[in-house]
Amino acid sequence: MSGWLSIVGLGPGAESMLTPEVAASLAEATDIVGYQPYVERVPARPGLVRHASDNREELQRAQAALRMAAEGRRVAVVSSGDPGVFAMASAIFEALEAGDPAWRTLDIRVLPGISAMLAASARVGAPLGHDFCCINLSDNLKPWALIERRLRLAAEADFAMAFYNPRSRARPEGFARALELLREACGEQRLIVFARAVSTPQEAIKVTSLGAATPEMADMRTLVIVGSSLTRLIERSSGEPLVYTPRSVP
Repeated sequence: MSGWLSIVGLGPGAESMLTPEVAASLAEATDIVGYQPYVERVPARPGLVRHASDNREELQRAQAALRMAAEGRRVAVVSSGDPGVFAMASAIFEALEAGDPAWRTLDIRVLPGISAMLAASARVGAPLGHDFCCINLSDNLKPWALIERRLRLAAEADFAMAFYNPRSRARPEGFARALELLREACGEQRLIVFARAVSTPQEAIKVTSLGAATPEMADMRTLVIVGSSLTRLIERSSGEPLVYTPRSVP
């Protein structure tokens, strides 16, 4: 088969955070496949076909991309951030495992991108500087009971925590419940960072405590970081504090 499929991460938003490897793959592609807002981040050009679909059509999107690559097309499947973090790489391999055996001979590459949690962490300092975990708070693909269990265990283990998809219009109550659980497990003084649309013109950063946090501080474009018991805040005269977690454990 002469076609190929690259699964690429577009980074958090700014063009400057797109890796050269990803940019080269997008320039060579004949087809771009992905969730509509991400597909629209790839400029139109002659010879390029952009295939946009709804956010809940990951498996169908993956199957379509594999079929196009098998037909000899050069296909780039795009995700925000990194394609291996709550994104399209897993969907592609799920479709590959269950699909046409001939697809397994395709040239398939995963091209990493800067994830939202790493971009958000860098904006405020280094809150993920020691052991941390990453949890998707959306219950679209897993039950809420499992999310609560993982939150409790992560808090008990004293990880710093990065949360994707904290709050949407369809499920505003979930993040409120998560905050209540975290306050019970970690205390009201624990640091929490709300990093919205990092690297874009809509970027907004807020550092506060769990006791002062409200559900309305987050939406689907917000990456939330809750520090561990070791996470520290450094006040600065500029008014923009730094947040970091020491690498040494007392």
